[in-house]
Amino acid sequence: MDDENLLTIGALAERTGLSVKTIRFYSDKGIVPPTCHSPAGYRLYDVAALARLELVRTLRELDIDLATVRRVLAAETSLAEVAAAHAAALEAQIRALRLRRAVFAAVASRKSTPREMDLMHRLVNLSDAERRRFVHDFIDDTFGGVDANPAMVELLRSTMPELPEDATPGQVEAWMELVELVQDDDFRAAVRRMAQYQAAQRADGDTTGLHHDLTETVREDVGRALAAGIAPDSEQAGGVVAALTARYAETFGKADDNRLKAWILDRLEVADDPRVTRYWQLVATINGWPPLPDPGPVFTWFGKALRARLG
Repeated sequence: MDDENLLTIGALAERTGLSVKTIRFYSDKGIVPPTCHSPAGYRLYDVAALARLELVRTLRELDIDLATVRRVLAAETSLAEVAAAHAAALEAQIRALRLRRAVFAAVASRKSTPREMDLMHRLVNLSDAERRRFVHDFIDDTFGGVDANPAMVELLRSTMPELPEDATPGQVEAWMELVELVQDDDFRAAVRRMAQYQAAQRADGDTTGLHHDLTETVREDVGRALAAGIAPDSEQAGGVVAALTARYAETFGKADDNRLKAWILDRLEVADDPRVTRYWQLVATINGWPPLPDPGPVFTWFGKALRARLG
């Protein structure tokens, strides 16, 4: 072999930027053994050894352990497999760091106490399944054992809040608030009463579902009345009420009379809890959905207009 093409350990250090001590360590461990020795016993390395050492340096800079480096160099595992495994590990670390950043930003904006910060950090670092358990437990506690509207139960379970990997501080705050809300005993009791009301209605033969179209009609018709400044007890409001009660009568197969108006009022009063609206707003924030408007003013106006017609 032409000695002119061989590198001493010092020259190898200059070419790679590694220290002589580090190269000697790799040499002693058999990771990058010398190509040969000089007559004086000094280690000499050829171009292949240089390339091998540069690969070792790159892998170590990527935080790949020596055992894995050995397997790559021995062709026991491919570089592509190692790269894929480490890319996945780095992605997990990046997700964790993003969540931590979001937690700290949320703590800063909320001026949280150390206890609240600790709780927030533990909540966001649960697995998706563990986080969903909070909501499943809430649904089981409020709707369990009650023959409530199955479409509502399915809606709650199918719209489970999913904290994204790159959660914003606002989503972390929303998740924190949602967990507090679904664990609130008073809120659970209120939702339980709604479930029991639904069960009573089903016992009376109501199997009509969730009525999204009907709800949207109320929002649109009453929304226009509110925008026009129509008072709920005014003569103009009578036309709005008449159109809506006719729609209710058609949907539920009931006579359009005062008993229907009283029945609609009962439904509105049972559902009249701003925390329910807040629940759905928080779910929307966590899931990255468009903001949900507050339906409170619409249904408050509708309730007043119905009472005005009942005298």
